[in-house]
Amino acid sequence: MPSPSLDPSGPQPRVGAWRTVLRWFDTAAEAPLDEARADRIDWLRALPFIALHLACLAVFQVGWSWFAIGVAVALYAVRMFALTGFYHRYFSHKAFRTSRVVQFVFAAIGATCVQRGPLWWAAHHREHHRHTDTPQDPHSPRHKGFWWSHMGWFLTPRGFRTQWDSIPDLKRFPELRFLDRFDILLPVLLAVGLYQLGAWLETAYPSLGTDGPQLLVWGFFVSTVVLFHATVTINSLAHRFGSRRFDTADDSRNNGWLALITFGEGWHNNHHHFPGSARQGFRWWEYDMTWYILKVMSWCGLVRDLKPVPAGLARPRRSRA
Repeated sequence: MPSPSLDPSGPQPRVGAWRTVLRWFDTAAEAPLDEARADRIDWLRALPFIALHLACLAVFQVGWSWFAIGVAVALYAVRMFALTGFYHRYFSHKAFRTSRVVQFVFAAIGATCVQRGPLWWAAHHREHHRHTDTPQDPHSPRHKGFWWSHMGWFLTPRGFRTQWDSIPDLKRFPELRFLDRFDILLPVLLAVGLYQLGAWLETAYPSLGTDGPQLLVWGFFVSTVVLFHATVTINSLAHRFGSRRFDTADDSRNNGWLALITFGEGWHNNHHHFPGSARQGFRWWEYDMTWYILKVMSWCGLVRDLKPVPAGLARPRRSRA
């Protein structure tokens, strides 16, 4: 059952509308946390997230072209890797090492996903592992239901905050703090860039059949919304559906379908058994595109010290469920 705090008719945080609008652009404008309302959805603050979804309906107005769909798929793939390889395996778990330049490049790509900044993402994910499937877990479906774990939790005043105590190793980088504070900046730049590209292609290469509005809708809105919902299935579905190779103290499960759409993240029971590994598909047949890309990057010297799965930990054990 969904959490009662999803009810928009309930009491809402007493924060001025102007300050809420300001926080859309600058997360440093957060008001002091009111514990009585900290876990209720802030619907005014969530308006850009709602608008992102509604904008996808514009596909009926702008039509489609193979070029626009190709851009949408390409941006899904590039940004999914930035989330899985860097937001998750690097920033959250330090599963490998890289240079500061590469760190920033993929943090910036990840920031275009409209899933907040790298510090916010890593801090909440570390809290998830610290309290997995307990009442303190930010997004456990066991305690607050599917919709809360899928997307309700981060639309609350508590969810919007970056938990700085969880990321002492990352908050020392000013460029990452900048991405975290102005987390709307790069998504807006991507959207504007796609519109401008489409407008230029309409004149320069009319045979592609695209234009500014079409490339904006498919390349940004549709691609981003699909990317978002694919990513958060690991919170909601990978703790409900699938198999359990390891007897972990949580509900994590391996799900090959989710691994396919999330570049390997669906081997979630493997991951909770040994979170520090850069590889989540423990068997040769467990598809893990993120691992394959990281391995190629290591051959090119872009990343190094990929943490393997210790042989003993990879050995299957009978699960509780």
